[in-house]
Amino acid sequence: MTPNPTMTPPSSGGDEALTQADEELLAAAREVLPRAHCPYSGFRVGAAVRAEGGEIFAAVNVESASFGLTQCAERAAIAAAVTAGAHQLVAVAVVTENSEPVAPCGACRQLLAEFGERMRVISVGSGPRSWVTTMDQLLPHPFLACPDNKGDDRAS
Repeated sequence: MTPNPTMTPPSSGGDEALTQADEELLAAAREVLPRAHCPYSGFRVGAAVRAEGGEIFAAVNVESASFGLTQCAERAAIAAAVTAGAHQLVAVAVVTENSEPVAPCGACRQLLAEFGERMRVISVGSGPRSWVTTMDQLLPHPFLACPDNKGDDRAS
């Protein structure tokens, strides 16, 4: 199976300068990237999320022979953050070996938005380009099951 990632940065993204915090998040994602388990696509992804308190949680994609069971790096990083008790995320970094930056898939966008509708999104590949945007620009209208209660059950 040949992966077909979204390689074009969102129209709101661009060549915004990376901050020191962005570089720290990208370094965490790069560090775990070689550990990706992708025997079917060969498409390695490393991701790192930053919690509101500054903690960083990194993870990789884990593929399954039953493709629907594959875990994206972004969702795995969210799971690590939640497991540690972090429920408000302020940034995510996505790193691949692709020459161009790659956007999170639709499922990852939805879950990321649930943990930080305005979180910063940084993506880099192996080439010189990077792009930065925000979740509300990547996914302007996320599904929220209880928009009036948003956040009330996140600490449980």
